[in-house]
Amino acid sequence: MQKHSVTSPARAEQDGGLEELRGDCARMVPHWAVPVEAAPAPVPASLIHGITVPPASARLVGGMSEYGG
Repeated sequence: MQKHSVTSPARAEQDGGLEELRGDCARMVPHWAVPVEAAPAPVPASLIHGITVPPASARLVGGMSEYGG
């Protein structure tokens, strides 16, 4: 039994190829504009109840420079 890739070269050419897809996406960019919204206010820790974090997970996240240092 022969394996087939999800997108064979013949199929990609039939669909227009990557360059055509990139051009289509570039032309659609103005239609995807998202209005700027204010970020939601952070929730105070005192309002968060019932969440438990395993110690190993807390150490892992705490060790990530973008989260804990």
